[in-house]
Amino acid sequence: MTQKEITRLRVINQTVDKVITIREAAEILSLSERQVLRLKKGVVEEGPAFIIHKNRGRKPKHAISDGTRDLIIKLKQTKYKEANFNHFQELIEEHENIQVSYPTVYRILTEAGIKSPKKHRKRKTHHRRKRKPQKGMLVQIDASPHEWIIGGSSFDLHGAIDDATGEILALYFTPNECMEGYFEIVRQIVTNHGIPTSLYCDRHTIFVSPNDGKLSIEDQLEGKTVNLTQFGRAMEELGINIIKAGSPQAKGRIERLWGTLQSRLPVEFKIRDITTMEAANAFLAEFMEAYNKKFSVLPENPKSAFRDLDLNINLDYILCIKEERKIIEGSAFSYNGQYYQLTKNGKKAASIPKAKLTVLTSSKIGVKAIYADIVYNTKMLDERPKKTVSTLSERRQKNKPRPSKNHPWRQSVDKKPTPLYEEVLLRKETDAEIQEILNGLFNSTRAWV
Repeated sequence: MTQKEITRLRVINQTVDKVITIREAAEILSLSERQVLRLKKGVVEEGPAFIIHKNRGRKPKHAISDGTRDLIIKLKQTKYKEANFNHFQELIEEHENIQVSYPTVYRILTEAGIKSPKKHRKRKTHHRRKRKPQKGMLVQIDASPHEWIIGGSSFDLHGAIDDATGEILALYFTPNECMEGYFEIVRQIVTNHGIPTSLYCDRHTIFVSPNDGKLSIEDQLEGKTVNLTQFGRAMEELGINIIKAGSPQAKGRIERLWGTLQSRLPVEFKIRDITTMEAANAFLAEFMEAYNKKFSVLPENPKSAFRDLDLNINLDYILCIKEERKIIEGSAFSYNGQYYQLTKNGKKAASIPKAKLTVLTSSKIGVKAIYADIVYNTKMLDERPKKTVSTLSERRQKNKPRPSKNHPWRQSVDKKPTPLYEEVLLRKETDAEIQEILNGLFNSTRAWV
């Protein structure tokens, strides 16, 4: 008997011995008079055992069978060993068709002496920043190194989460935290949702130049500025504002996301036999859809703040590395110790030597160049093109105009054009006058001598 049942039996015995009345017993036990009368009659007829509830020791009809209980414990100790209790309950419901509630799973596992790998710490009381009212107003981005594949090597997961809804917007694995990973994150966001208003990130040198905030007042008065990073330049071209967080706690939403993903993703990869980074990237879209369906919330304002990308803009020509170079001879330029030549439709493109161009490089587009506002393909050269040197006479001979085939200059040397009649007479008179003048000069000279 429990202490409550012992107390109830003692009071009922007092009513049997007529020490107290039925009404007084009902007040003491917080029962109705009818229930007191029922208990009194049962004790008199069946004895003190009547006080004990008849279902004690019985197994409820809706109780889990011993076989199901043992299966839950076995699955937790083998197939889903790394999953926390909440995730484990979702997994056995999805993959094993075991329909049990989280409290039931928790009770079965704790009674079996199994502890959750992700034990909840005591919540600290602190003020949380209010969510943004619209989806797309603020997107938090970051990367997390972890052993994402159980028993495999560690690599980085780049991710983005919407501040208003808690929805995962993009995920992408790379061997290390790098600019290419963040470019892919932005590509997924813009392609699937649109251009966000702001990105919230830490002060990694991918986002912010190390010289940011170090200019003196004199430098600022002289008009000096800090150059943007390649990522900052790309975001400026897209019209996205970058907000720099001062601490990890400032971007707590994505920091808490890493804790959830580090607990769930390795187990999901293990279930699906995913052992490579490429296969993991292929699975992330499916995972994000299921995660957002379960954990995302509705924004305060249903109107989205994402902007559509202009159809005339090629995103590949923005999410890349851009550097300035000068054209040398042969429409070529030097880049990273190699020589490249501008090409158009497979042929060498025309260009002006010493003119400036912008080189575009990324894993998606390779090496391209913007010259005179036109994007050209490039061809790698084995060596630097040779200079074409020509003398002044060669250049003049090359540029000298050539007469047509029927031009008089092309006629035979012996053939002279026949002058008109007037021209012949004029020429004869002129020759006679000249001869006369010459004879006069000769005679005067002889006389003087």
